[in-house]
Amino acid sequence: MGNKISRVERTKSEAGAAYNRLSSYYDLIAGSSESKFRNIGLDLLAAKSGEHILEIGFGTGHCMVSLAYAVGETGQVTGIDISPSMLSITKERIVKAGVSQRVILYTGDAATYTFSAKMYDAVFLSFTLELFDTPEIPVVLKKCHTALRDGGRICVVSLSKSEGDNLMVRLYEWFHKVLPSYVDCRPIYARKSLEQAGFYIHREKCMHMWGLPVDIVLGFKE
Repeated sequence: MGNKISRVERTKSEAGAAYNRLSSYYDLIAGSSESKFRNIGLDLLAAKSGEHILEIGFGTGHCMVSLAYAVGETGQVTGIDISPSMLSITKERIVKAGVSQRVILYTGDAATYTFSAKMYDAVFLSFTLELFDTPEIPVVLKKCHTALRDGGRICVVSLSKSEGDNLMVRLYEWFHKVLPSYVDCRPIYARKSLEQAGFYIHREKCMHMWGLPVDIVLGFKE
């Protein structure tokens, strides 16, 4: 497959249905392995009291709770996810955490959703951007750019092609090609995509999960 980013073949309705099925046991499958990386992303984002923050692809809501604690009673966290079942699980989690008054949840597709301009101080995407089809990635990031206030920041945690075609990347992309409904994400160029969307890259951490490169990139809207 070379250095080209693989396409995402499944439809949005298929994606929503798949994550509805996965929602009740998603944390058992991927939650523990992803938590280390999303927590590093949250540290880089460094949400502050009083801020308004958007999370795209909130999944089972762990980051939503962390962000809600960070912004405090004067802040607000908004989340959008394609799966109604994920929203239900997240809603239960934020109620138990006692932060429901500062959280707004939506079901929808960030590639087509209209976000208010200059509404947010920060945007967070953890293992989400690589779920969008290749032509949608710049669309989603442009929407994030528009939604951020001047000087706002964005943190993306994603599987990465930055190290080229190593064995694990080739194997993962093969599974993505032959089992698109089950392996629906694939490695992408997060930093390059953010730069092309008009973000200035402030920090980047390159790590590995099961031998797969993971990029954690913090960018700013100048």
